[in-house]
This record gives sequence, structure tokens and C-alpha cells, in this order.
Amino acid sequence: EERTVASGGGSVQSGGSLRLSCAASGDTYNTYYMAWFRQAPGKEREGVAAIDGDGSTVYADFVKGRFTISRDNAVNTLYLQMNTLKPEDTAMYYCAADRIGWRLLAQYNYWGQGTQVTVSS
Repeated sequence: EERTVASGGGSVQSGGSLRLSCAASGDTYNTYYMAWFRQAPGKEREGVAAIDGDGSTVYADFVKGRFTISRDNAVNTLYLQMNTLKPEDTAMYYCAADRIGWRLLAQYNYWGQGTQVTVSS
């Protein structure tokens, strides 16, 4: 069974960068679709970026050109490089995994515990 643990969140000023990591366990990690989601207080969870086993990616419009999703199958880890951060990027960020390619839909079967990102102006 797949398990994910997210890390790398923190507090940065507007314009700064952070790199989130998501360590995944499971024998078939490289066959899973994976994604990053975020949820701000009082708002619904929204898809940020997704990646399939061969590296194909999809991004939400609000992060295109600023965030990059990647994965290293050799170490079962998913990444989210976040540049030019804005205060509106403040949220709890979650990684998710599934054998089905849900892309940016929050239908994934496996979810990590989340890591907080706070961007101050």
C-alpha cells in the first residue's frame, strides 16, 4: 500500500522560494500518478500540479511558470519547487498518489499529512 509523507514547508517572504518533498513508500511507486494539492483556511482543496510515472506533468494556471513538479523514482520521492511565491500561495500543501491518473482532481486514494507554507508580503 502506498504511503506519503510531505516535508519542506516553512515561512518565506513574497518572491522567495521553497522546495517541498514527499517521500513515498510502496513497491510500485514508479507506476503511481502523483500530485500536489493545497488548502487554505476556509477554502476548498485545490490541485496544484500532477505528474505520471513517465514524467508527464500538468499544472494549475495559477502556478504555471512559478512551480515545477518532479519525481525521482530511484528514491521514491516527489518534489515541488516553488519560486516567486506570493501571499496567496499560503496554504497547507499535500501530496497524493494513486494508480489512476486523476490529474488535478482531488480523488486520489493516498494522502500525506501536509506541510504548511506561509508567504508574507
